[in-house]
Amino acid sequence: MRTMLRSKIHRARVTGGNVDYEGSITIDKLLMDAADVLPYELVHVLNVHNGARFQTYAIEGKPGSGEIVLNGAAARLAAKGDVVIILTYSALGDDEARHVEPRVVYVDASNAIRSQRQGHQWVDDLAESLKTL
Repeated sequence: MRTMLRSKIHRARVTGGNVDYEGSITIDKLLMDAADVLPYELVHVLNVHNGARFQTYAIEGKPGSGEIVLNGAAARLAAKGDVVIILTYSALGDDEARHVEPRVVYVDASNAIRSQRQGHQWVDDLAESLKTL
């Protein structure tokens, strides 16, 4: 079995935190649906601002709200306005893993969906953008 990227919400902004909540990350339901994230599913969160990487579970936020709220201990790992990448993975056999096509959701500064990609197109887009550096 190989652990493969299944979906990614790219460069979302943290909109709040609640240390006193039991735990998790609240994600706008529209973003969860676009990235195929289920309520209570394990997610990995990468904080672009401070380098923190952690795991928690997703809970649905209000559709269209743009909310990305870290709850419980995770609220200590990011501040409002930090840019994060939210990832999900799946365990696949070798044959399936070789044909995986991750779903990537790009958001704007308000966490509204800007565009979506599935498959290897996002890798090609990244390679093309690096040529301009």
